[in-house]
Amino acid sequence: MQQNSLMKSTLVYCILFVAAAMSVMLYYAASRTVGVADLAQDEVIPSTQEEEAAPAVPAQGNEIVIDRTGTNTSYFCVPMPENVKAEEVVLENHYMDKELWVGIRSEQAQAYEAFYETNAVYGNCNNVTDGRFETEEERICLRFALTGVYEYRSIFENHTLYVEFVPSKEMYEKVIVIDPAYGGEERGVTVDRVMSKDITLEVAKALKAMLDESDIKVYYTRMDDSNPLAVERAGLATETKADMLIRIEVSGDDSSKLYGTSAVCNSKYYIPGFGNVELADLLEHEVVTSISGKAIGLLEADAADEVLNSATVPAASIRVGYLTNSQEAILLQREDYIKRIAEGIYNAVVKAYEQHEK
Repeated sequence: MQQNSLMKSTLVYCILFVAAAMSVMLYYAASRTVGVADLAQDEVIPSTQEEEAAPAVPAQGNEIVIDRTGTNTSYFCVPMPENVKAEEVVLENHYMDKELWVGIRSEQAQAYEAFYETNAVYGNCNNVTDGRFETEEERICLRFALTGVYEYRSIFENHTLYVEFVPSKEMYEKVIVIDPAYGGEERGVTVDRVMSKDITLEVAKALKAMLDESDIKVYYTRMDDSNPLAVERAGLATETKADMLIRIEVSGDDSSKLYGTSAVCNSKYYIPGFGNVELADLLEHEVVTSISGKAIGLLEADAADEVLNSATVPAASIRVGYLTNSQEAILLQREDYIKRIAEGIYNAVVKAYEQHEK
């Protein structure tokens, strides 16, 4: 009898313990959500539909008040309307523009304008220069201009989004910058309506598919038809303290007979250990091997090459072929050939880290 009584008592205590534990878990689940959806700039895909398009530059008068009086927290604090849920909030890291976008997708987005006209952001605002909002049909976007390029850790709790700004190298051990040359009005070499700017972008996209599966954090100077300034392209590598900057270019010449792959670097800027020359040599070797192509050799960056000449990290351009050569032009438009070029660049990046670790 005593044994049965003891077993019943133990069972009751176990049930009470489990119930109490579940209550605590449910309470915290309802009040605290860690890890708001976070997108890098290269992951943001603009829609062709007008109502889904990314907001234009916010109009004057849509300023978000920034309360800089209290800094007793390491977090930048963004208040949220009471009915906003964590799953409706997305952080977008627009690193080329040095902006953090906080998007809230809701049928009540239009009504949130009044909230952000009267509720200030606060906390650690040292990295934020100003803020504005833009409202679409079912989305309000809070755009914060920043002092530099950062990564983020975020917590959604008690109707507030807490954002911690983290330097790239503190969050990631391996960091590189990929720079698809040209863009916008700068088309590069153009032959029969085939433009270098499109080829470099396709190589970057194929390379991204491979690097996304690695442990390397990659920043891209462009993943659309934009044309960042040279100082912005090189500056991204400086801001993120990248291990290397790889620029993708296409060659052209008055002679249609020239063909092959070359690499360009600023050999006069010496970096001990693994520097510009070593990166350029590795890029050319791996790409030529991957495409079974012809190596032209290493070339010195000329005075007009602002990206390579202003880079402060190991930097080199890989020129993937001559668009002015009819045979190579055909290859540069083939998806399988583009993928092989990307594989060569990927292999160069992997081997660069292997050499650096020895």
